[in-house]
Amino acid sequence: MSTKTLAVGSSALALSALLAAPAVAGPTYTSDNGGSFRWYGQLNLAYQGYDDGQEDYNRLVDNGNSGSRVGFWLEQPFGENTLKFRFETSLSLRSSDGVNQNDQGDITDWTRSDLRHVDLQWHTPRYGTFSLGQGSMAADGATGIDLSGTGVVAGSAVADAAGGYFLRDTAGNLTGIEIGDVFSTFDGSRRGRIRYDSPEFSGFTVSASYGEDILTRDADTQQYDIALNYLNEDLGDFTVAGALAVSWTEKGGSEDTRDTIASAAVLHEPTGLSLSAATGDRDTGGDYGYVKLGYTANLISVGATAFSVDYYDGSDLVSTNDSAESFGIAAVQNFDQQNLEAYIAYREYSYDDASATNYQDGSAILAGARWKF
Repeated sequence: MSTKTLAVGSSALALSALLAAPAVAGPTYTSDNGGSFRWYGQLNLAYQGYDDGQEDYNRLVDNGNSGSRVGFWLEQPFGENTLKFRFETSLSLRSSDGVNQNDQGDITDWTRSDLRHVDLQWHTPRYGTFSLGQGSMAADGATGIDLSGTGVVAGSAVADAAGGYFLRDTAGNLTGIEIGDVFSTFDGSRRGRIRYDSPEFSGFTVSASYGEDILTRDADTQQYDIALNYLNEDLGDFTVAGALAVSWTEKGGSEDTRDTIASAAVLHEPTGLSLSAATGDRDTGGDYGYVKLGYTANLISVGATAFSVDYYDGSDLVSTNDSAESFGIAAVQNFDQQNLEAYIAYREYSYDDASATNYQDGSAILAGARWKF
């Protein structure tokens, strides 16, 4: 069995779908004129244990790396072109990055901001894909290129495991700084947008979009971005993927930002060894680097087994001259017939700044399973 974790496809839409969306869909229903309807979803529940240096917390959560969701596609061909409509919503279960020492969160609390896709697409082989509606901006996923097989529980978004928890100082007091504040990726987002994806040229795709936050009341946030994606599965024994994006966010005055982000990954098929890296820089302050080493093998007949170790290093993310480091290890076991990935991961967080405050290190365990349907 191949250890490859990306399927065939080299456009930006295909790459983002392979990295973010369930690979298994429910039944497909077709009409006499070639139209089709198919639905999909996933449940991704996990046990979360967090140690803030003084107290331990144990919760049942939804894995923030890839939350539970449900959606469907409608497609209608018109000659060589295809009109598509996608709807997808989060199930809004209690997320691993949405709980903290003082608040274990609601089991579910759906709001309209949980709508991930309400998206109309016109796909043309010759001229590319035009999209309109709530959905991914061009830069969405640009920091998440990963061929390790452990992306369900470990990736550049290291705060997803416990992002809502507050750092505790050495005196035992909770500070106002959350894990999510100091371990940013600057990754792109989903917005009400217009987007264009070019046809694929030798593995490269160019994408651009303009969008606004239409789901948050009085947000007054505008974004525009451009991205370059690459995917090549035909380099002998290697698969190579990458993304580079620049994103501008306008909120008015000093809140305007420009983020430059990138990630890349390479997988050596015969050995199952992979290397992934990501980086990001914000013009108003903050930058980071991330690296991950992965290994995938067919150790048992039920499916591939994947392991990874990773390291994150950031600076100036909350205040000038601060530093943030995270180290993680992860293991994932695939059960192919059940469309199931069982996983466990351990992660450590440390933070320091130029103030007189000393912060205790934190650590998180996330163990669960993602079932795709």
